[in-house]
This record gives sequence, structure tokens and C-alpha cells, in this order.
Amino acid sequence: MTEIFGYTTCRQLSQMFLAIIFFHGSEYILAVAFHGKSNVTLKSLLISKNHLLAMILSLLEYFIEISLFPALKEYWWVTNLGLALVLIGELIRKIAIITAGRAFTHVIKIYHEEHHKLITHGVYSFVRHPGYTDRIPYEEFFLRQFFGSQYEEYAQRTPSGIPFVK
Repeated sequence: MTEIFGYTTCRQLSQMFLAIIFFHGSEYILAVAFHGKSNVTLKSLLISKNHLLAMILSLLEYFIEISLFPALKEYWWVTNLGLALVLIGELIRKIAIITAGRAFTHVIKIYHEEHHKLITHGVYSFVRHPGYTDRIPYEEFFLRQFFGSQYEEYAQRTPSGIPFVK
């Protein structure tokens, strides 16, 4: 039982909580920077019931693993590799948000707004959806409606970034 309160556990959980705090805090700050405080709500922190449930289940999984298989948590290279991948993903996402500016929103727009422009430069010249992987088909439906052939041409020359997602 001492492993649960050991150095490795404290280190790994600290890294996880700092990454979560950085992600949610920076999402809110960037939303305020591009859309103004009056247009941003706490939903811009991207915390939902499903997200909280996932966090609780991940902590439960962690404590079960460290209780039953404590030696698995001692492979620091795995933790460090995971942290490096999180940092790379965050860097790509933040670059995407900054590049898109006001065109980036946390909620998929279903109506074309006047200021909404198709962003095809910067990181968007390499991948169509650099900030996420789950809502691509739904968003692409609306992007095709908003931008028509302009988006079709962009989609033909720029991959979605996710294998097997056309």
C-alpha cells in the first residue's frame, strides 16, 4: 500500500494534473483573447460531465494498476514518453488555435458567420484538423456547406491527419 503514496505516484499524478490544468486554462485564455470575455463562458474550459467521468475513471484505473501491478509504474520512460506526446499535442493544438484566431471555436458552427474564413496557412497547410480528432466528419459537413469548392480543393490537397478519415 505504500506505493500508492510513493514518489512515483506523486510525480505521475502531478504531471497529469498540471497537464489538465494547463490544457483547460490555456483554452479559456485563448478563447477570451480571440473572442472577448463577454463572448466566452465557462464552457470554454471544455469541462463536461463526460469529461469529468473520464477523469474519474482514469484515476480509478491508475490506482487499481498501482495497487495490483506497482512495478509497471516504475518504467519512467513510458511516463516521460507519454508526457512528451501530451506536450507535442498541446503545442500543435495551441498553434492551430492561434493560427485560426477568431475562426477557431470550441463549438462547431452550423451557420456561416461573416468573419468566418477558411484557414489554409500555417499548420493548416499540413493537416486540416490539427486541434482534435473526434469531430472531424461532423465539422467537415458544415465546412463544405460554408466554403463549397474552396473547401473541396483544400481537402483534396491537405490530409485530415487521421488515417482512414477522408
